[in-house]
Amino acid sequence: MCAPVDIATAGIYCRADHLLATTQTMPYSLKLAVLIFCLILLTASKKHRRRRWAGQMEMQKQSSHMYKKNHDITKVRRSKNNQLLRVDEHDFTMRPAFGGPAIPVGVDVQVESLDSISEVDMDFTMTLYLRHYWKDERLSFPSTTNKSMTFDSRLVKKIWVPDVFFVHSKRSFIHDTTTDNIMLRVYPDGHVLYSMRITVTAMCNMDFSRFPLDTQTCSLELESYAYTDEDLMLYWKNGNESLKTDEKISLSQFLIQKFHTTSRLSFYSSTGYYNRLYISFTLRRHIFFFLLQTYFPATLMVMLSWVSFWIDRRAVPARVSLGITTVLTMSTIITGVNASMPRVSYIKAVDIYLWVSFVFVFLSVLEYAAVNYLTTVQERKERKLREKFPCTCGLSHTKTMMLDGMYGDPETNSLAGYTKSHIVTEDVEKQDKMVVHMAMSPSSNAGRKKGLKGHVGLRIMQNTHAIDTYSRMIFPASFIFFNLIYWSVFC
Repeated sequence: MCAPVDIATAGIYCRADHLLATTQTMPYSLKLAVLIFCLILLTASKKHRRRRWAGQMEMQKQSSHMYKKNHDITKVRRSKNNQLLRVDEHDFTMRPAFGGPAIPVGVDVQVESLDSISEVDMDFTMTLYLRHYWKDERLSFPSTTNKSMTFDSRLVKKIWVPDVFFVHSKRSFIHDTTTDNIMLRVYPDGHVLYSMRITVTAMCNMDFSRFPLDTQTCSLELESYAYTDEDLMLYWKNGNESLKTDEKISLSQFLIQKFHTTSRLSFYSSTGYYNRLYISFTLRRHIFFFLLQTYFPATLMVMLSWVSFWIDRRAVPARVSLGITTVLTMSTIITGVNASMPRVSYIKAVDIYLWVSFVFVFLSVLEYAAVNYLTTVQERKERKLREKFPCTCGLSHTKTMMLDGMYGDPETNSLAGYTKSHIVTEDVEKQDKMVVHMAMSPSSNAGRKKGLKGHVGLRIMQNTHAIDTYSRMIFPASFIFFNLIYWSVFC
């Protein structure tokens, strides 16, 4: 049996041993030749192995060179004592430089959208990018390229971050599609950038005394919850340049006039002073929508109520139905406007206009009530006069005419074809009624026809009461005067 020294030369050794064993009976010269042949085979096999080992070493050197060129530190297994940020070596429940001066935390904001403004709830909804800047030397790490490292929300739970919250916020959340919208960037010297994408709904104290001709100013307030100004100094990183807005931000009912930033100290009696940052913006309401939906219909209803002044005072159904319709329409307009507004305890500008318009419409209904009442009283007096002074005056060709209103002697004597019989005037009713008895001569036919035409004209004038005549001028003039004062004050 032969034990092979190497796999590549196993057959060679076995063959050499076999030759040595079989050549013991050979002559000396033949043995020497066989021995030289075996030495040559051994030398050749050693050279072959050296070449193979040299090739393997060269391949290892090339692979190690490529590894150094594309070195990825994330593939290196580090022990706890050799972590890049050494998070486990420090107590991050304490703020940086605990026990020393207040740590400065810079803030800047980029407003992505102003989603909605609610007058009923008196709040607004805003989506923004909130960024914090501070320095924590516990997070410093060695770097030859001085490049930062970026992490997601998983590292945020392991280190200290500022506890900033929104004052007077009703609802807020961090966007989590497709992952949590949180970014943490750490620089080799320990500077940290912490960014979040947040949607917040906050309260806005609105003054509706000039609604809808108003201008509202709302503010979003940021403050540290736990750290007072002795531990954390919150400030705008770049002053007024710390607030950026998207140029495409727009609202349907408001015109965004300006954004600006301020800061001040807020005091709580039980905890102390805190730095508070303000994002303020001014909104001016668009008036065109309310002109079409509120002011224009109210003005038309007032003008429609004036139509009743030109309707015959004896047409009771027409004038009453017109007045009631305009009153109910104004009530509907007022109810619709107040349904979309908070129940404030003061008078708004739109309330002034609507209620004054309602008063004008209601006064037109009262005007006809007064006209109808005075007409009824007047007819009652005429009926009493007829009963007291009958028309049979003993003249065969005599007709009696009763003229309403007040007429002087020149107007009475100007009726051609009539001869005055007698005029009875009572002292009590001297200004309300004059009864004229006129006898008509059978020979004056032309004068009679002319008198009948004049009588028809007088009856037309009698149907138009004096109150209607005055209302046709007073109501429009008063409403125009009110509009001039209203728009000059609120605009």
